[in-house]
Order: sequence, then structure tokens, then C-alpha cells
Amino acid sequence: MHSRFGRLAATLAALAVGLSAVMTPHVAAAATVAVNPGTRWTDTAGNTLQAHGVGIFMVGSVYYMVGEDKSAGSTFTAVACYSSTDLVHWTRQADALSRQASGDLAAGRIVERPKVIFNNATGRYVMWMHIDNTSYNDQRAGVAVSSTPCGPYTYLGATRPLGHPSRDLGLFKDDDGTAYLIHEDPAVGMRIERLTADYTSAQSTVATFPSLESPAMAKVAGRYFLLTSHLTGWATNDNVYATATSLAGPWSGFSNFAVAGTRTYDSQVSFLLPVTGSAGTNYVYIGDRWNPSNLNASVPVWLPITLTGSGTAALSWHSSWGIDAGTGGVTLTAGRLTGTQSGRCLDITGSSQANGTAAVLWDCGGGVNQTFAPTTAGELRVYGSKCLQARGQGTGAGTTVDISDCTGGNHQKWMLANDGTVVGVQSRLCLDANGQATANGTKVQIWTCNGGANQKWTRT
Repeated sequence: MHSRFGRLAATLAALAVGLSAVMTPHVAAAATVAVNPGTRWTDTAGNTLQAHGVGIFMVGSVYYMVGEDKSAGSTFTAVACYSSTDLVHWTRQADALSRQASGDLAAGRIVERPKVIFNNATGRYVMWMHIDNTSYNDQRAGVAVSSTPCGPYTYLGATRPLGHPSRDLGLFKDDDGTAYLIHEDPAVGMRIERLTADYTSAQSTVATFPSLESPAMAKVAGRYFLLTSHLTGWATNDNVYATATSLAGPWSGFSNFAVAGTRTYDSQVSFLLPVTGSAGTNYVYIGDRWNPSNLNASVPVWLPITLTGSGTAALSWHSSWGIDAGTGGVTLTAGRLTGTQSGRCLDITGSSQANGTAAVLWDCGGGVNQTFAPTTAGELRVYGSKCLQARGQGTGAGTTVDISDCTGGNHQKWMLANDGTVVGVQSRLCLDANGQATANGTKVQIWTCNGGANQKWTRT
């Protein structure tokens, strides 16, 4: 976000003992390590991680992260570069870009959202970044290159791509090696520009969008996902996404990928990271929780995100979750969902495992019929193989919530918000205790979200 515009319970049981609530200076022995979004992270030397507006890329088995060093606040200090093998313990390397005596990289200038991709043909790492003055009317995109991941990079200069003003930007490299710059053009909206073969300049405009900023892109099963933010200053907002099977479109309309009203769990998208291994590929949403009064105190928000080939993006809040960078596996904590108003648990009637068995409120007893496991597919699983769902794929208020075999349908996907609401991905309605009743056996349904205590659930 450019400075002219403007941010289940216990520790994961599956994680190794001793992981801290913040990034720590030692490397954990366990393969799965804990991620705690919205907290201050430190590097392996114990210093605050200077990684704002980040981009991440992989070389062999090592991840590299470039980001804004905000030691000087909004103006340029450096583009920091870090390395990690587990995505949690980061070691600061030499700065990718440092201050120069004059020009675009001088003190008092704006250098934001650095992103790096590797050009196989030239053997060079290519960095793009937003270059500006403190009045934000320079509006250019800078380019730098290096033969090594952290550089230092050689700065080539900045332009307005194809003559278009440019602010917040992202990069995307497609399967065929073609690279694209995605950037905010304040005169028109957002643009996707195809880059030249060496990735150092824009070649042609591929698509345009309404006024949006902070783009991030991923490709899943042949479908492109574009995540982006509205322009609301440093204040966070409900970020949105669109999909297409071609970068030239047609593109779907934009819709929220997190629970409406949570302002994307008080963050702004910066990057989408695929993590691949023997467990398959999972995606990590990487955002910034900006602190306008002290940008150096802004904290990262990393969360697993559901991206499906059918075009669904869904982001839930997890106060702590685990990732294994080697296998690509993500660990989420299973537990009970206790109604805030009733104090009773979400319960599968009679402990039945039959398809169509309704969910109700019942005294919390710790049974398996009251234990729900979130998955990276966006499901809430019970008994290991059954999914909580809107009955009959219903989307109307009052639709009964029951269980059935997991099919991957959006009626079986849920977003768990940091305010305690649980929202159906297909219906966009809230998990609700019927009529605000609190007695054992109360029907659980989906209903229009209204902020009521009968729609709030505590995960334990």
C-alpha cells in the first residue's frame, strides 16, 4: 500500500514443543513449524523482520524474501533480503538494494512492494518495485537485476510502463516463462502488462480493471486468481478477487475472499505463495497489517488460503497454524465450536455418522461428534470423512446444516472469521442457532449475518 493511500485456541498439538508465538532466532528441529499471523516476527539474529510489501521466490530448497525495510518509516531505507528453508526462521542477507546518494534510491524517496522473478533465458533475477516521491505524483515502476538471489541488485532505472502511471505492483511468471507486471494505474485502474523477454520492460497491455491496488496472482489448475485491495488509504478493507482461464479474460466479477466486514482480518494482500511437496501444493496468503502512525511497527499476516480450480478463493483466520516447507503440508487445529450465546457446542445429533444427520446445539461433552477439523480445502470435517454442509446445497436463510460425504462442493466450504462468525462460502450466510435459542437440540442453520451472539462461535 503506497503511503499516500493508506493494514484455535491452544498451540498446535501437532507442532514440536518449544515453538514460540513469534519468529525466534533458532531453527526448530521439527519439520512442521508454527506461524502466528498478526504478531511481531524477528529474524534469526533477533531483529525485527523488515519485510513489508514482500515478494518471495524459491531457489532449490531455499526460499528468499525481499521486502521494504521500514526503519525510516515511509521513505526508503533498503530493500531487505532474507533466506529460509522452513518459511518461519529467516536470516537476513546483504540488502538487495541500498540507499544511493541521489536519484530514485536516495533517502527521502519512496520504494515499495519489491517483487522478484527469475529469467531462465538470461540467468538473471529481475526485481520490479514502485518508485515515487513523497507526494506520490512521480508514479513510476523501477527495475533492478542480479545474478544472485539477494544481489546486491543493479538498479536500471524507472519508467511509466507503456506510458502509464504506476503505483502498487506485483509480478507473475506463467508456466511458459512469460512474465507479467500487474500494477495500479491511478488514471485508469489496474493493468496487466506483458513484459519483454528479458523481463525488464513492459511490452503490451493484456487486461485492465477498475481502480484497485496491491495485486497478487496465482495459477491453479489452469485458472488465474487475481487478489487485490480497494483504495482506502492505510486503513484496511475487504480485499477482493477475480478469476479467469486467460489473462486477457474474460474475468469474473470481484468478490470478497475473506468474511465480509473483517477487513481481510485487518490486512492488505501482498503476495500469494505456493508451497509444494509430497503433500501436494498449498497456498499461503501473505498480507500486511499496516500501522499508519509507525510503519516500522506494521506486522505480517500469513494464513493458508483455499484456491480451487473451479474458481473459489476463501480465507479463514487461524491464530496459530503449522507449515512443513518440505512436504507442502499445512496443519490446522481441530476442536469444538461453542456458541457464544448458548455456551453449548455444535453437535452432530446422536453421534450419528449417517449422511443428512442434522447439526444442533448440545452440552459440550468432548465427543468426536463435537470435534471439527478445518482443512486447506475450506471444509469442516467431523469423524474424519464427513463434511459440515448446507443441506441440499441450499443458500437461503433457514437452510439446515447437516453432514454428508465430502465432495468438494462450495456448500461444504466455510470461512472462519477472527470475530467468531462462521460463513458458508457458497451462501455467504452465517452459521446460526435458530431463533437465538440456547436449549439442547436447537437447530443449527445458515442465516443472514447480523452480528448476533447466536452467530458467534468460540474455537476450543
